[in-house]
Amino acid sequence: MDRFDSSPETALNWYRTGGGAALATVVETWGSAPRRIGAQLVIGADGRIEGSVSGGCVEGAVIVEALEAIDEGEARLLEFGVSDEDAFAVGLACGGTIRVLVEPVGSVLPEKMLADLVSARAAREPLAYEVNVETGHRALRRNAYPERLRMDRSGFEEDGQTFVAVHNPPLRLIVVGAVHITQALVPMARIAGYDPAIIDPRDAFASAARFPGETILTDWPDEAVARLGLDARTAVVLLTHDPKLDDPALQSALQAGVFYIGALGSTRTHAKRVERMKAAGFTQSQIDRIHGPVGLDIGAADPSEIAVAILAQMTAVLRGKA
Repeated sequence: MDRFDSSPETALNWYRTGGGAALATVVETWGSAPRRIGAQLVIGADGRIEGSVSGGCVEGAVIVEALEAIDEGEARLLEFGVSDEDAFAVGLACGGTIRVLVEPVGSVLPEKMLADLVSARAAREPLAYEVNVETGHRALRRNAYPERLRMDRSGFEEDGQTFVAVHNPPLRLIVVGAVHITQALVPMARIAGYDPAIIDPRDAFASAARFPGETILTDWPDEAVARLGLDARTAVVLLTHDPKLDDPALQSALQAGVFYIGALGSTRTHAKRVERMKAAGFTQSQIDRIHGPVGLDIGAADPSEIAVAILAQMTAVLRGKA
């Protein structure tokens, strides 16, 4: 999912206030399936829906099955073939097949388990929801499936029976420096599914007029990142070109488990940065996590191109390609 999908939260709310709800989850796909594995549709007992499992191809059938499942209190594992004609209607070149797991809340998916999942998501705690589609065993797993969590990839385990739904916090980008590159990078990052925040104590740079509608913190960078928090779903990009602004945030990022650190500057500038971090007591392995000069080497020449190079490198690191 590109953004923080609210399906579990909606399902819990509808169950508690509307008399019943079910979660329908895409657990397997073949061919050109309209939605990725893990996509969810919430169905209320009163017929309300939110989300999607197929972009419109099979929602009607899933809703019917889900309402019956709520009445019967049983899970259902559905399989649908999406025809080429239906696929074309939702913008795909060809059809495919999807399997959808329907789980009524309460009778199948325990309310407490769903509430625990919602609480973990609110706390930005990554975890996996595990269900054996043969036995019906369900569990929330913390500190498990690290590769799936890192790659943000839901799916079946090798046994073909255990489906693992990854629930990661939303991706977040913290940019230190409200500069010209940032004006290009922030909207690109939003399109890619990041929630950005901009840090710059310089009022002339950090203005709402330059970044309308964006989160801007004017605290000193180390204080600002402490307020925001740093975790494995956070990227930190340093763009001020000023060590007294970049370094405090850089040191915080090096001490945390952020998945990406990028810093603007030439090779010479980065060499000086490395020496400063060594003097501050950081190890070589920690320092090696810094991508500097920031961004993939695509010959970027202007702020927009540099922003593309940065976002491409962030994506490559996130997906294990760099």
